[in-house]
Amino acid sequence: MPFLGQDWRSPGWSWIKTEDGWKRIEFYGNELGDNNNGIDLEELCDENKENLFTGNVCEVAAKKRKKDFYNNNTKSQFVYQEKWIYVQKESTRERHGYCTLGEAFNRLDFSSATQDIQRFTYVAKLLQLIARSQLPSLSGAAQKNYFNVLEKIVRKVLEDHHNPRLIKELLQDLSSTLCILTRGMGKSVLVGNINIWVCRLETILNWQQQLNNLQIPKQLSNGMTLRDLPLDMQNNILYKFADACDIINLGQATPTLHMLSEDRHLWKKLCQFHFAEKQFCRHLILSERGHVDWKLMYFTLQKYYPKREQYGDTLHFCRHCSILFWKDSGHPCTANDPDNCLMPVSPQHFIDLFKF
Repeated sequence: MPFLGQDWRSPGWSWIKTEDGWKRIEFYGNELGDNNNGIDLEELCDENKENLFTGNVCEVAAKKRKKDFYNNNTKSQFVYQEKWIYVQKESTRERHGYCTLGEAFNRLDFSSATQDIQRFTYVAKLLQLIARSQLPSLSGAAQKNYFNVLEKIVRKVLEDHHNPRLIKELLQDLSSTLCILTRGMGKSVLVGNINIWVCRLETILNWQQQLNNLQIPKQLSNGMTLRDLPLDMQNNILYKFADACDIINLGQATPTLHMLSEDRHLWKKLCQFHFAEKQFCRHLILSERGHVDWKLMYFTLQKYYPKREQYGDTLHFCRHCSILFWKDSGHPCTANDPDNCLMPVSPQHFIDLFKF
């Protein structure tokens, strides 16, 4: 049988001060329902008169409205003073609990990292890997920070036209994953209301449309341009590229750059940069003249092996302290030689740190 008496944990009756003194509020009493001169529930629940210390129902409702208003309108990531996080995978005598991927995403300053051109590619690649396999593991706060960072990246690309191809791939992977998780596998896979994820999917499709309609304006300059440089300088610029798509796109600018972008030695260097020699022997492709077709070999090898990743700045992991941090912000290290304990963390390594 359930206990139907008054809960002993109740804070007591609710009172209001009047001219005749303090009177008890009775929500379901006859006086409240029959007399219009009594206290109105709408008046009690009015946010402008919360200082009247109304009943528990109105107080909880007012707090919930404020919380929902804050959660729905805030788009800024909660800022922690420390820009590092202790990576803990099991409980010890000194520390209890463990660190999750969502917690690390909240603590590390990815929001500011999107404005740094050296970290932009790193953060975008990390978001892409999370979109492919780690969305169900993100908490509600981590989801919010994830999409806030993603929105800043999209806005940055739309403003300065920097690396739109990478963001298009990121949004394509994210939309494909959300379609599978929301339609194919069911709403119990993702944390949060299914309607929220549907709205996020619509936002992603809107971003994709904006990026597809993006047109980079032609630069009008009276000074020296790329075609005015000597051939050896143009060739050296092509050798600095680590992405085959960038080489092909630059080769479409002028006939001279197209000739330089088809150089066999250029594609040989690109293959040697991304792949090992053992991988070359398994997929040798010869041209009609009997020479190795390095350009075709590159696109063949990338189907079987991952390409070498190159970033301007990455997260670092201290093996002595088990702390993950941005190198310029530092961390409280207790090692005698901290530099020997540092290890750069790739986006995939970042994901693997939180697989238990």
